[in-house]
Amino acid sequence: MADLPAPRIMGILNATPDSFSDGGTVPKGALATRVAEMIAEGADILDIGGESSRPGADPVPADEEWHRIAPAIEAAAGTTALVSVDTRKADIARRALKAGARLFNDVSALTYDPDSMTVARDYAAAGGAICLMHALGDPKTMQRDPRYDDVVREVRDYLAARVAACEAAGIPRTALLVDPGIGFGKTLEHNLTLLRNLAALREIGCRILLGASRKGFIGTLSGEKDAARRAPGSIAVALHGAQQGADILRVHDVRETAQALAVDIALRTG
Repeated sequence: MADLPAPRIMGILNATPDSFSDGGTVPKGALATRVAEMIAEGADILDIGGESSRPGADPVPADEEWHRIAPAIEAAAGTTALVSVDTRKADIARRALKAGARLFNDVSALTYDPDSMTVARDYAAAGGAICLMHALGDPKTMQRDPRYDDVVREVRDYLAARVAACEAAGIPRTALLVDPGIGFGKTLEHNLTLLRNLAALREIGCRILLGASRKGFIGTLSGEKDAARRAPGSIAVALHGAQQGADILRVHDVRETAQALAVDIALRTG
């Protein structure tokens, strides 16, 4: 993980029937093909998830979650891409580590499952990484009137506290990523304020992951109700994130984002 220069593209591979944008679009038998396609399109990291974290989503039993993602992790392990598992469950993360995953991407910042911190240490010991994301509440309730006095300060302080908890548990800061959790218990203005001030998370001393692809605030700003048609807005946010110092861009539209990022970097760096 340490040898990946920034910014890198994390391709989203949802093995779920109910994700907000692409649920059920990749049949189980086609997961290996989609893995190869995303790597060819420019994905440096593949983020594989089997439980939707969209607003209002219900939890998924662990065995069902693993049944959904195991074929994709098996197909991705040993490829040129870093394999990430998007889960809140320690048991799923542990199985994924054994199957070849090296990034534990937890939307609960290791707070959902009491065993997650132990598994996170195993990821760090294996040379992997852990992503800690901010969320206000859980997916079922997070969009019910979220409120902050100062969203940038509160998100930054929460993530800094989670980083400190990880360090106290023996996980080095170099193995940690932070994610502001765009759309996870945030209004439109909260999301925009965080994006405008993304660089403030640099104060924590960890690399930054930004996941805003196809999210509802893009639809609100653009008037596009169909999440699958929000690639242009998603790319705009990704480029803004790169300019603000994001190290990893978590996206659905890998090929389009990679092309836009290559041109943007050339324009800015010569």
